[in-house]
Amino acid sequence: MVKYGGVRERASAQMTRAQALQLKGLAEEAYQPKQYARDLSFDEAERRIHALEAEIALADSF
Repeated sequence: MVKYGGVRERASAQMTRAQALQLKGLAEEAYQPKQYARDLSFDEAERRIHALEAEIALADSF
């Protein structure tokens, strides 16, 4: 298996504790608790964090 800059390792790695805490907080703030799950990958957690941040920013702009 060829790894380029650790991308494959990161893609299969579980989310970090910091990501879990941030995602849980954002999911609660956005009233979307189902966005948080314990078994997410690092990349999926990042995707959900960015999506929730964008949604919260949009809601705050009104």
